[in-house]
Amino acid sequence: MIRKNHYDPITIALVCTFAWAAPGGGHFWLGQWRKGAIFFAVLPTMFCVGLWLEGRVGTFDLTQPFVAMAAFADLGIGVLYFFVQLFDLGSGRVVAVTHEYGNTFLVVSGLLNMLVVLDTFDTMLGRKP
Repeated sequence: MIRKNHYDPITIALVCTFAWAAPGGGHFWLGQWRKGAIFFAVLPTMFCVGLWLEGRVGTFDLTQPFVAMAAFADLGIGVLYFFVQLFDLGSGRVVAVTHEYGNTFLVVSGLLNMLVVLDTFDTMLGRKP
C-alpha cells in the first residue's frame, strides 16, 4: 500500500533542490541518514575520481550537442560542478590514457545524482519508503 505524505509544493521543490545541490542532502533532510551518507560519500568521490583520471568537465557549447549533453550530465552533481568550473579543475587531458574513463566517471556521477533527486521526490510523495 502506498502511503501519502502531505508536503506542500514549495517544500518539495526546496528539498529536491537541496538533494541536487548536495548529493544525499535530500535524504538527510528526510531523516534517511544511512542512504544520505552513502550518496554523500559515493557520488562526490566518483566525480573526484573522474577528475583524477583526467576527465573533462563539460561546458555548454551548443554548437557541439554531445558536449552540451555531457555538460548537462556533469551539472547533475550539483554545487561541485560550479566549484570545479570556478577553479578550472576539470580541463582534462585528451592525450591521457585514462581520459575517457574520467569522462565516464564524471557523467555517470552526475546522472546518478539526478536519480537520487528522483528518489527523494518519490519518497516525499510517499511512493516508496
